[in-house]
Formats: sequence, C-alpha cells, structure tokens
Amino acid sequence: MDLVFATNNAHKLEEIRAMLHGKINILSLSDIGCQVDIPETADTLEGNAQIKAEYIFNTYGVDCFADDTGLEVDALNGAPGVRSARYAGEQHDSLANRKKLLADMSGKPNRSARFRTVVVLIMKGNKYMFDGTVNGQITETERGVQGFGYDSIFMPSGYTQTFAELSLEQKNKISHRANAIKKLVHFLTSNSI
Repeated sequence: MDLVFATNNAHKLEEIRAMLHGKINILSLSDIGCQVDIPETADTLEGNAQIKAEYIFNTYGVDCFADDTGLEVDALNGAPGVRSARYAGEQHDSLANRKKLLADMSGKPNRSARFRTVVVLIMKGNKYMFDGTVNGQITETERGVQGFGYDSIFMPSGYTQTFAELSLEQKNKISHRANAIKKLVHFLTSNSI
C-alpha cells in the first residue's frame, strides 16, 4: 500500500519510515511532485493536520496523512503548543526556538511538559484522526545530538536522558509521534478499507 505523508520534514519522514518497517510504502511530498509549503493557519494541532491532509487529497487525489505536533509546557500555559515550529519567529529555526523556550523557563520550578501529535488520515475520501502524547520535563540545558526540534531539551517521564540522547530506535518506541503512528498502523492493518 502506498500512502503519502504530507510533510517536507526529512526527519519526520525518516522516523515514520523507521516505525513502519516497510509495512506501508510511505511517499514524500517530493515523490508526488508537490513542492508547496502548505500553510498551517489553524489554531489547533488537529486543524493544521487536517488542512495539510485535505490539501494533498484534494490537489493530488491520493490517500494521505498529515500530522502536526506541539510541545505544551505547563509553566507557559501550554505554549508553545500549535506554534512550536514558529515559537521564535516565522523562520522555523529550531535552535532559536529552544533558546527562547529555555529563556522563558528560566527560574520556573515546574518543568512539566508534553509532546502531542495529531495525525489525520484521508483514505478514499474518508477522514480519520489519531493522537499520541508523551509526558516529560523541560531540562535546564540542551543535552544530546540525536533528533531534531526540541528533542535536546525534552526528557520523557521515566527516563534520565533527553530525546536527543536516546537512539532513534529508543525514541520511536515511546514518542508522541510513535504513539499516534502506532494507532494509524493498527487501523490500516486491521481494517480492510
């Protein structure tokens, strides 16, 4: 089965393909000739994932899924949330985002946070939604070199390492995206749509 993942993020694509172990052939936007940076204009993760999936389905007529992920920090009233990729500005600069978040967390004793991913799948015109969450803490400093985004400052609950210190294989067993994708894969493999 071919399924388009509506993302231009090579890191996300690599993670998803690693999680699926070849069970489903995941095509990228470039594989279908889409060079558009689909705008994420919704106020929710669910809304942004839906915008991206609908754009690909309506424009290219292919079964697809899209995700949106946010880091929700309790001491910042859920920020950066839906604006996680643009927290420090529209340039999507991960280093600037991490620096801003660490500065905003300075002196805050409550470091509780969660990553949340929402996946919207469109198959044969039907829409399905899956979500995944992982709870954890924001560290005081950056640690590790694996991963991307906020991985070097997020330590999942029950671990003493950040996502950036864990191997991709370890991260893919517990991450927010892994939790959402597991639900997607279960749905795809247990339903004859």
